Amino acid sequence: MEEIYVRHVEFLGFEKRFFPSQHYVYMLMVKWNNLSEKLIYRGYPEIYTFHKSLMEMFPIEAGDIDKKDRIIPALPAPKWLDSQKSTETRQSTLAEYCHSLINLPPKISRCQLVCNFFKVRPEDENPPAQQPFKRNEAIVMSTDKARGNTSEISGPIILESYRVISDYSKTSKYEINLLTGDLVEIVEKSPNGWWFCQCDIKRGWVPASYLEPLDGPEEPEDADPNYAGELYITTQAYKAAQDDELTLETGETIEVIHKLLDGWWVVRKGEETGHFPSMFLHKTGEKKEMEENVIRRQIPPPRRSTIRNAQSIHGKGRKGISQNTYRRNSRRFLLQKGDWPNQPRKTSNDATQSPLQEKENGDNIPKPAGSSPGGELKKGAPFIPPRPSPELIMERCTENTCKKVAEGWRCHWRAFECMPDTG
Repeated sequence: MEEIYVRHVEFLGFEKRFFPSQHYVYMLMVKWNNLSEKLIYRGYPEIYTFHKSLMEMFPIEAGDIDKKDRIIPALPAPKWLDSQKSTETRQSTLAEYCHSLINLPPKISRCQLVCNFFKVRPEDENPPAQQPFKRNEAIVMSTDKARGNTSEISGPIILESYRVISDYSKTSKYEINLLTGDLVEIVEKSPNGWWFCQCDIKRGWVPASYLEPLDGPEEPEDADPNYAGELYITTQAYKAAQDDELTLETGETIEVIHKLLDGWWVVRKGEETGHFPSMFLHKTGEKKEMEENVIRRQIPPPRRSTIRNAQSIHGKGRKGISQNTYRRNSRRFLLQKGDWPNQPRKTSNDATQSPLQEKENGDNIPKPAGSSPGGELKKGAPFIPPRPSPELIMERCTENTCKKVAEGWRCHWRAFECMPDTG
């Protein structure tokens, strides 16, 4: 049987509780070697008691025999009375302690005492009932502080509240069930579209597409499209399930042009654009670290467009950008940059020219009246603009015009196919 041990401990913050009396507990996300993750809650006195037991179990590594041999990290004793300030100040010390503890030799970091301490308990999954008039307050530790960067000390971060727009039934034990209208607090927003949240006494992963901000339908953290694109590589094949998605195989290089919080990013492959699950993408030039950035789920989260009976509290729904708009803006960007397929790359001399002034159409432009043999216009003579290329015409016309042109071509080909064969 494979040995189960703690692979990583991520320090999330602490929670202020009022039952049975006011006290503080720290929130730790424990990641095991079997890729499972558990959120546990531990008070500082309990953490210090565990530390003392570990020192007694390994006296040599604790420095009791010779201080030079000590490798177990130090931990200050708890105070008689804990306050929110002391609890918050202690976060960096605990984050560094947990990191050092897990990186100790296996005989210590994988011993039964360590595994039992970080193992999930019934009270972790079902915390004590809350006070009827006071709600538990969760305060998340900033990312820089959790990683040991104490050059800038910021204040506590209050968890964001979101509303559930439709009933959601969990598909694994790591998720939670939600009902329409439930209010949840977000502990962690993963880029793959699975968010870790808490709803009353329940805690687990839920798809971001089932949540909406309370202030408005727009997601305040959604970035604007970047049509310059970022190079990514697909780590897993995906077959499109909807018209606005892309089918890609493993190992394909694509460009990400819009990173959305629901985990479905807009990517560009050649001329085509479409949605693709971000959990199947890896940025080129970066090492793939599984220690801290392990994929939370094995399947992409559901998209907002697939949710039935979504009930929003906002009058206007979330504004989405259509694939036609993505494609049109992407083509326009590539044309201006000179990277459009089958188009000559612009030189430095052509950089200031308009896309209408394309060299490939120069031979089809009639010489304007009054022009000199050298091609220069006489003063006062009207300038006749060159004819734009077919690609640019289709790019700048409206969607209705594009549809009519496409219908015209289809009718043309049907008539051509019906012509008798005279050969």
